[in-house]
Amino acid sequence: MKNLFQLAKRCLQLPDPQEKIALGQEIAAAWQAGQLAWREHPGAIVINQPGRPSRPTIVPPAKLAKRGFGSDKQLGAFFHALAHIELTAVNLSWDSICRYPDMPKAYYQDWIQTALEEGEHFSGLQQQMLILGYQYGDFPAHGELWDMAVKTGHNLMHRMAIVHRVLEARALDVVPFAVNKLAAIGKTDASRLLTRIANDEVGHVSAGTRWYRFLCERQQLDPDQTFFVLIQQYLSSWPRGPFNLSARKQSGFSENELAILQENDYLPRKNKR
Repeated sequence: MKNLFQLAKRCLQLPDPQEKIALGQEIAAAWQAGQLAWREHPGAIVINQPGRPSRPTIVPPAKLAKRGFGSDKQLGAFFHALAHIELTAVNLSWDSICRYPDMPKAYYQDWIQTALEEGEHFSGLQQQMLILGYQYGDFPAHGELWDMAVKTGHNLMHRMAIVHRVLEARALDVVPFAVNKLAAIGKTDASRLLTRIANDEVGHVSAGTRWYRFLCERQQLDPDQTFFVLIQQYLSSWPRGPFNLSARKQSGFSENELAILQENDYLPRKNKR
């Protein structure tokens, strides 16, 4: 029987996005069929640099092309930025499997499903770029999401809190705005795609919340208090609003967490809780 962790490692190391997504689909199908071993593992598999194509060029966020809805180029840059995030999320999902081999079966189910959906998102966004005459790699991209995954990689609870409940959760706030803008300019297919992405992201952030709280309980930590301690530890600025309160509640944020996020929005860091 093939081993889930070795397959996750192979998927993580593949440089070609299409091959990575195709293998992910095979892994998901084999997992659902009960054909993958997961109780026996080779220990933590740490890969701090996943396989990636030669393009796009990775640059600081300030050097990214202007994104927006006013021209095909701006729209192409917007889709490209989203596609890069989705491909990074595919890598994150497989890394979350092979780096942490001692979790319950439901944990691996969550990240296999997430990898599958993020791959579908990437493919859909790539199609939208092709319609505009662009493809993945035509614009530069930043590496902040993966960098934070490596920074928090030593502690799964920290990763779930910061990577999924802060960085990934930002999509809950901003994607619905983009859905409306795309619909307004007649990009109906793109608007539908982003609606699906927004809905799926609720599930992905929920998975981050579920395992974050699981690990807090295991360590007898207060999850709300710990969340804000970790924000101060890892981030140079407070998460910015406005926040999509409905989507965040669906994703497992407590009323207390949402109140503190809103209370501290835009305040100088030294004054934040």
